[in-house]
Amino acid sequence: MTYVIHTRAELAAATREAAGDEATTAVVMTMGALHQGHRQLMREARARAGFVIVTIFVNPLQFGPNEDFDKYPRTLAADVEACRAEGVDLVFAPSRDEVYPGGAPSITMNAGALGEILEGASRPGHFAGMLTVVQKLLMLTGADVAYFGEKDFQQLALIRRMAHDLELGVEIVGVPTVREPDGLAMSSRNRYLSPDQRRSALALSQALREGAEHTDADAALAAAHKILADEPGVRVDYLALTGTDLGAPPAEGPARLLVAARVGSTRLIDNVPLTLEKAA
Repeated sequence: MTYVIHTRAELAAATREAAGDEATTAVVMTMGALHQGHRQLMREARARAGFVIVTIFVNPLQFGPNEDFDKYPRTLAADVEACRAEGVDLVFAPSRDEVYPGGAPSITMNAGALGEILEGASRPGHFAGMLTVVQKLLMLTGADVAYFGEKDFQQLALIRRMAHDLELGVEIVGVPTVREPDGLAMSSRNRYLSPDQRRSALALSQALREGAEHTDADAALAAAHKILADEPGVRVDYLALTGTDLGAPPAEGPARLLVAARVGSTRLIDNVPLTLEKAA
């Protein structure tokens, strides 16, 4: 049975009961418009935890003035059905006033230098808003473990860093990106794409796949750049090769290839792991 609640008081009562059972509590944080990527997070949580919470909240703090907060899809009824199908115990779907009872907070999380590159350079303030709501929801839910998708790789890295630096006592688990059969990374924003735009958007995953075939950093970037340059429907924001901590890529070993681009008016991101090797 999946219970749907909307207030802090209801959440506190539910989590006290769960804590009394000494069950591991897992949380999956979402902004709704749930797809198979979100459902995979729920499955991972359900397989491990005795009590699973899904939060559904479109966080205004992480949207810039020219971004899509007002048109971001709200599909609560369908989202609740998806949670029920995955055996989620509790859906917490609060209002803005419930999360920010005093209005927009005057003190927010500082994402530091890691929050100023890549997505942070393109979306100033985004990560401060994201970390603020994640920290709030971690405290409100009392979760022992939280699951996040690797598609938002910089977000995942920042949440891990926050949990470590602030000693939050929460395990942060990354779950590999779930893709459509044609390779497009699942995203709530994919529904904004027209059929032609969706075909153009495939260049992102194709570029990453091609780049990941190479073990030399320059060759990986060149191969990915070529795919993107050949698709006129894609306007690249960045294509970057980094270490797994989003620092400089290693001379050899695990690395990450990341891309962000606009297709029409829709901004999409994606990334893949790859392994670099020293030249013989």
